[in-house]
Amino acid sequence: MKGPDIDGYPYSWNELQLTVTQRAVSGIGISLRPGSTAELPPLVLPDSESSEATVVREEPVTALDSAGCHHEANPVLAFGEQSSILTQPTEVCAVFSLPGRDHHVPHRDRHYLDVMHKHTA
Repeated sequence: MKGPDIDGYPYSWNELQLTVTQRAVSGIGISLRPGSTAELPPLVLPDSESSEATVVREEPVTALDSAGCHHEANPVLAFGEQSSILTQPTEVCAVFSLPGRDHHVPHRDRHYLDVMHKHTA
């Protein structure tokens, strides 16, 4: 890893953020902007391709249900125009919100994925 050898040092490449603790990745976060595309940096995933970053809330919920992955509403991050789910037992958190005025999406009244994160330490 590059950068200082200190716990909590953040590494960030566009939409991807990694948190490092004791020289190991202890947290990962993916931030998406509805209506945009996302691509992982070559340092993280060589030969990655751009992907559509517009994900409506129903898509990951349906995928989790189909896979038999238990999830529940996350009341800590559900307020205003925002909702959140937390998978169990892995505790991956997904946060959804209504699109901002600069987001180019087909349905302005639907919740879109903003951030997914997981911390292990």
